[in-house]
Amino acid sequence: MPVTRTRTLRSATNENDENSIAANARVTRAKAAAMNADELTMPTKALQSKKTTTTKATSTRTRTALNDVSNMSKAEAGEGKKALTSKAGLVSKAAQPTGIKKTTTSTRSALTTKEINKKVEPKRSGSGSVGAQKRKVAASSTTTAAKREAQEEGEPTRKKIHTLEAEKENKAEPVEQPVAPAPAKEAPVVKKEPEVAPVVPQQTKRPIPETAKILDSEDLDDPLMVAEYANDIFDYLREIEPLSAPNPNYMAHQEDLEWKTRGILIDWLVEVHTRFHLLPETLFLAVNIVDRFLSEKVVQLDRLQLVGITAMFIASKYEEVLSPHIANFRHIADDGFSEAEILSAERFVLATLNYDLSYPNPMNFLRRISKADNYDIQSRTIGKYLMEISLLDHRFMCYRPSLVAAAAMYLARLILDRGEWDETLEYYAGYSEAEIEPVVLLMVDYLARPVIHEAFFKKYASKKFLKASILTRQWAKKNAHLYGIKDTHLSLDEIS
Repeated sequence: MPVTRTRTLRSATNENDENSIAANARVTRAKAAAMNADELTMPTKALQSKKTTTTKATSTRTRTALNDVSNMSKAEAGEGKKALTSKAGLVSKAAQPTGIKKTTTSTRSALTTKEINKKVEPKRSGSGSVGAQKRKVAASSTTTAAKREAQEEGEPTRKKIHTLEAEKENKAEPVEQPVAPAPAKEAPVVKKEPEVAPVVPQQTKRPIPETAKILDSEDLDDPLMVAEYANDIFDYLREIEPLSAPNPNYMAHQEDLEWKTRGILIDWLVEVHTRFHLLPETLFLAVNIVDRFLSEKVVQLDRLQLVGITAMFIASKYEEVLSPHIANFRHIADDGFSEAEILSAERFVLATLNYDLSYPNPMNFLRRISKADNYDIQSRTIGKYLMEISLLDHRFMCYRPSLVAAAAMYLARLILDRGEWDETLEYYAGYSEAEIEPVVLLMVDYLARPVIHEAFFKKYASKKFLKASILTRQWAKKNAHLYGIKDTHLSLDEIS
């Protein structure tokens, strides 16, 4: 019975509650007064033996962690002498780093003696041994003052030799330098500045008509519209348009290609563009990259699709927020080209274009003109369709993107009967009716002829684009004779 009570004392539920433990202790002591003295000593011995075993177990565990390779029995582990020897072993292992420090001092002294011997050899005197003794004393002492004294004694001769040689070189060099380079610096500065200056084509700014409405003043409160800089921005875009224009006659030096094959490629890119749901700016930039690259390099027929898919890949990186992965472009090309081939073609195309992708997009000019048209959705949607005709028909390549955008908006308003081309529209478009007429004639000619590019026609035949392709072709067939267009049954390929 007393043994079981002592066990309940150990298995207290709350070890941090001191009052509960004290109460149990008093009860056991009161009942233990009637017991024998032998019975009282038993639990105490058991407690002491368990404490010793725990300490021994922990000590053996620490020894194994410290890689103690001592073969001791359990009986020997309980003795105090063996514990002292194990502690001494730990101290001896911990003292090993001090031995390493001693070896470092010896190596330092050895290095210093060699340096001193090298310094003393040219002098041929007995001062070398004295210097070596001083070095040893300085290495053994830990004071920094002794080290400084030892360094100052051996190094002045070497420093003086180097300083004298450096002074001789410095004195010899400035005598020769000021004679030759002075005229050489002045001559190229005057000659190179006028040659490097870039030549940017300038366009005369149109004066604001008196009857035109200035609509930018309505957006002064909106910082996103940047109404203060809108006119300057579009004037700059019109100036740099010729810099990114391709050669309209580049098909003359292409042996395997024709304008018909180019139209098939662009029609396929339109299909890829709609399947990936990309921005309209991406399509215009991709076609511009294709035309500019073909203007510079000769491409074989089996590599033309690689040029087109690479141009779309580059344009999506430039315009899109989240561009499609390269695996999607590889898959949409029926795995005809590997990802490594597309990436190598990307590097080659960008190097050919000198990494210049600053293309004045026609969509920017169309939105600018749509501002003067009160942002009419129908006229702007038809204007997009008419403007994308310039991508498929190579005859539009010689015209500026701003002029194509103005002609598309002009013809869209004419089809929908939105009124005349007033001075406000002329100011925001930048072109008059006389300047727009040649481009409008080409658009009507394309619409009046049979459909060649089926993917492009199906894209704008949907309700999303208000069936713009069907509406415009019906109007063009009725009014083609007004523009002097005949033989509308002939396709564009048959004419070219």
